[in-house]
Amino acid sequence: MHTKEQHSKQTKPIENDCFLRALNRQPVDRTPIWVMRQAGRYLPEYLKVRAQAGSFMNLCRTPELAAEVTLQPVNRFALDASIVFSDILVVADVMGCDLHFVEGEGPQMRKPIRSAADLKACVQPDVQETLSYVMDTIRLVKQGLNQRVPLIGFSGSPWTVACYAVEGSGSREFSVIKSMLYRDPALLHSILAAIQKVTAEYLLAQVEAGVDVLMIFDTWGSLLSPTLYQHFDLHYVRPIIAAIKAKAPHIPVIFFTKGGGLWLETQADLGCAALGLDWTVSLKDARARVGNRVALQGNLDPSALLGSPESIEQAVQAVLADFGPGNGHIFNLGHGIQKETPPEHLQHCIEAVHRYSPAYHQGV
Repeated sequence: MHTKEQHSKQTKPIENDCFLRALNRQPVDRTPIWVMRQAGRYLPEYLKVRAQAGSFMNLCRTPELAAEVTLQPVNRFALDASIVFSDILVVADVMGCDLHFVEGEGPQMRKPIRSAADLKACVQPDVQETLSYVMDTIRLVKQGLNQRVPLIGFSGSPWTVACYAVEGSGSREFSVIKSMLYRDPALLHSILAAIQKVTAEYLLAQVEAGVDVLMIFDTWGSLLSPTLYQHFDLHYVRPIIAAIKAKAPHIPVIFFTKGGGLWLETQADLGCAALGLDWTVSLKDARARVGNRVALQGNLDPSALLGSPESIEQAVQAVLADFGPGNGHIFNLGHGIQKETPPEHLQHCIEAVHRYSPAYHQGV
């Protein structure tokens, strides 16, 4: 394993920097591609390691196994980035919510934050210590990648993490946190501020461990009205991005609100390098709305990968044509890859991006 000192002295450049150049809206020969949840249940090799780990959290907390599944997709496919295997809710876990996963039901918090007393009982953890397993995973992955492609670190947005920390589990309506928002907004603001502080420290610790890019997943921003999205979501994302820019200005940040296509202009003002888009947004319209302020990442419907090779190729062509000629596009899905996806279908998708995207970069 690399020590921090060894890692800091690593000077070998990243061999395939197509993704980094696209994030910075620089010229590329073709559109880079990676996919959300690319290390996951659609891969048979992942399922073997997951069974070996015994539970999802054991897999996350065992750096050797987490590094192995992180590397699986980039070893199998010609992807342009790797993303560390972890979960957005580890922040809530180390704050004291006691995260566990129930098969078929998803994440559960044994100690949700639903009162001022619950919040007072929460800890402001030393993330280098409590989340050292993530940092060790990152160092092992960097060693395994040997600078082939960039490595993405990530977190959830404070609002999204709070949705689970307050609700206690996943939900369709998230009525517990929504009722708190209206009944006791001051308490919710205090919870979000606490999560924001830990999240910023966590992302910066990932940078120190060796990631090249950061992504903030805002899965549940679309639960909010435009005004509440500003006050309870972006208000707590903005200082995180500012802290990263202040302490690690070389690290690009991607921000993704699922279902957040109505608010792209506001998102583009956050200071991030790129915005993730789901499949409900036209890339052409998004590009017109945000101009050259940010790169755009997306936005193939994950269900498209359940189709035939011919339909996958057509869907890829449609996404590339929607963005059109020029730089600043990272091909991705509009959300995580589905567990039912045959791996060879992702292979078809990647090959189609490689085949058709160079035409959009010639003479640009």
